[in-house]
Formats: sequence, C-alpha cells, structure tokens
Amino acid sequence: MARRLFGTDGVRGVAGEFLSAELTLGLARAATARIAASAADHRPRVLVIRDTRESGEMLEAAVAAGVAAAGGLALVGGVLPTPAAPLLIRRYGFDLGVVLSASHNPYADNGVKFFGSDGDKLSDAVEEEIEALLDGEPVQPPAIGGVSQLHGTLDDYLRELQSRFGALDLSGRRILLDCANGATYKAAPEIFRRLGAHVDVLADAPDGRNINAGCGSTHLDGLVAAMRDGDHDAGFAFDGDGDRVLAVDGDGAVVDGDELVALAALHLREQGRLRGGGVAVTVMTNYGFHAAMEQAGIEVAITAVGDRYVLEALRERDWALGGEQSGHIVELGFAPSGDGIASALLTLEALGGKPLRERGGMEKLPQRLVNVRLPDRPSLERAAADPRMQEAIERESAGLEGRGRVLVRASGTEPLLRVMVEAPGDEEADAVCARLVAQAEAAASQPAA
Repeated sequence: MARRLFGTDGVRGVAGEFLSAELTLGLARAATARIAASAADHRPRVLVIRDTRESGEMLEAAVAAGVAAAGGLALVGGVLPTPAAPLLIRRYGFDLGVVLSASHNPYADNGVKFFGSDGDKLSDAVEEEIEALLDGEPVQPPAIGGVSQLHGTLDDYLRELQSRFGALDLSGRRILLDCANGATYKAAPEIFRRLGAHVDVLADAPDGRNINAGCGSTHLDGLVAAMRDGDHDAGFAFDGDGDRVLAVDGDGAVVDGDELVALAALHLREQGRLRGGGVAVTVMTNYGFHAAMEQAGIEVAITAVGDRYVLEALRERDWALGGEQSGHIVELGFAPSGDGIASALLTLEALGGKPLRERGGMEKLPQRLVNVRLPDRPSLERAAADPRMQEAIERESAGLEGRGRVLVRASGTEPLLRVMVEAPGDEEADAVCARLVAQAEAAASQPAA
C-alpha cells in the first residue's frame, strides 16, 4: 500500500487546510482503534503533547476527541519538547503517544507524530495500517472513552534530565539559550539553572506565531551576534519542538551536529560509556568527522539522511550514539529519540569545564552544498543517471581521495540535485563544486531519449 499522508516524520502540513481538525481527529481515532482491537483487557491510554503553535490547541482537542471516540483515554500533557514523549510513555506505560508539532517549520504548519508503547516512532508498516483504518468505516467501541489533563509533565521531564545529568556541575558557567519561541522555552532554562549555570535566554516568549521566526536552530544570526557581544561559555539554539540543537561558541562560530557528535563520541569513549565502540551518522556528515573517528579508533556507520535511519543503525549494531549535521543527536542511554536539551548538556559534560571555543574534537573540512533546481522530476532523473555526470563524479572523487569527498544525490521530495563537496581548502571546494553543478545543468538540458 502506498502511503498518502505519512511522510518521513509523521503527517505534516498547513494547519486548518491539509492538516484539518477532521483529519487529525481521524488519525487519532484510527491509531487508537488499532490498539484497542488487540488490547481487549484495558482501555488504551494515549499521551498528547504539543509545541507552541497557535493551531496546537485546536489539534490537541481534535486528537483528544479522536482517542475518546475510539474508546481510549486521552491524557493531555500540554506544551513539552517532543523527546519528552518517549520518556513519559515509558515512565507511565502509555499505549501510544501523539506529538503535535511541525518541528522547525513556520507557525502556519503543524504535524502529527505517533510514538508506540516502547517509546519509538511508529514503523512504516504501522503507519500504513493507520491510513487503511482511516479509509474505512470507524469501528464503534464498546464504550466511549475520556479526556483528562495530565499534570506535572514538565516536572517529570526535568526529573529525567536531572537523573541523567545530575552529576554535571555548571556552577560558574554562563550559558545562552535560544528557545525558538517553541517547546523548550520553559524546560531548557530551568534544567540549566537547576544544574547551577547562569542562564540568559533568547526567544522564550511564544505567542503562537513567533515559533522559529528568525530564531532557533534554523536562524542563528541572533544567537551568533549575542555570543560575540557577550561573555558566555557556550550558546545553544533549539528548534521548535526541541529534538535538535546547534551550538555557537564565544567567537560566534557555529558548531553543528557533526562536531557535537564528535565531542560526545570522544568523551563517552574516554569514559568507557560508548556502547559497542561505534557511532552512526548520515551521508552528509563532514569528512573531518570520519578522520577524527578513524584516528580515535571509533567505528562509524553511515546511513541515509534522517534520524530514523540513524536510530535503525544504532539498534542493528547495539550502539548508543548517533546523529545528524542538522543537530538531531540520539543517545540511547537516555532516550530513543533526538533530544536537543540532553544533547546540549552532553556537550557541556564532554567539555569538562572548558568553554566551547576550546572544544577540539574534529577539524571540519570546507564544505560546499549547492541545490541544482531542475524543471521537473524527469529532468532530475536524467541528470542523476547521465553517464557524463557519473564520470564527472568519479573523476572529482578520485582527485579528492583521502583528502575530501563528493556526494551527489537526488532529493526525494523536490526536483533538486544536491551537490556536496568537501575539500581541504575553500578554493578547491568551490572549483570542484562549480564543475559538478555545470555538468548537472548540462545533463538536465539534454532532450529525453
């Protein structure tokens, strides 16, 4: 069955249009009915949390109604970071978790993400089952369910963070946080203060429409300027739902997910806590990361882009640490999902009292990434498969062997050919990238066979 609604991270779209209250209710009802069909001994208990978008309350009500209509009990936990869901599911033994968020997207978008009773995001197969149930006649439960407020969820999440990082003493450390006017706006400052840090905060006044608006991990200019002008040891920027983080040092240099994972891997290995001795990253990870891991004797698994693929690789190998350049970092010793707050605390743990500008860890190679936009999908396929394009990739890759790399891949969602080059110097990276982009454009312009 081809999925129509679920993408790589739940169902996402403009709230009130594609992602209507009716669709959201139907998804929640179908997901709950699926559980109820195999759990005759109890009423399904479903956690519902959200970020700060103005559409969140509407969709929260729709989810609660859908759960109750299927005979379940919706437990509404309010505004919380996405990674709180798997922690709370495990803590209280919920049958399902529903997170309403569109992550780093603008406020007009929203999304529905489901987590299973094990705290993991649902598999593709289960999402297909939900879509199939959505298309059929709703199953009438023996009795209508209910809706209750779940109080104390923020404290529960903070307690989990403090349990993991309670030994981290941040006394005397000056930390700047950009909460993206999103789901971390209460949790992040509070846990850093509990651990002893002096905390200053940007973008912590959500109004429903300012989530990710010129702030957070996708808009770092404000944090960069504040770090240059201040005297903070480190700055951290979260995205709207709090499952990713990027950092900025005291010189205003951005520290992406590659560097944060490298710091964590080296630290955990030194502490004897890097389970399995390896780390999983995506094809986009900087060549400098691989060089640093090779030097440290840490095995690296390479996955497709997407945190779900990183998680799959970790599970297959029984490893604990992985992540993406975008700042999704998974440490299975804490939770089965990316957690921006936990990743920021892990970074400070790895620094051992040093400011972020003295991080070490890895030396990044200059990277160039150009998206070549093509007229349509057939043009993209021609460019990607063109023999001259493949020859150019092989030639440039050979020229950078042992010093850098080339990655050319087709976007799965847009008619874009993504050309990435990493080389020891800026000029060489620019030159190689320009040649590959020109070849891609030439290949796409050729008439179809």
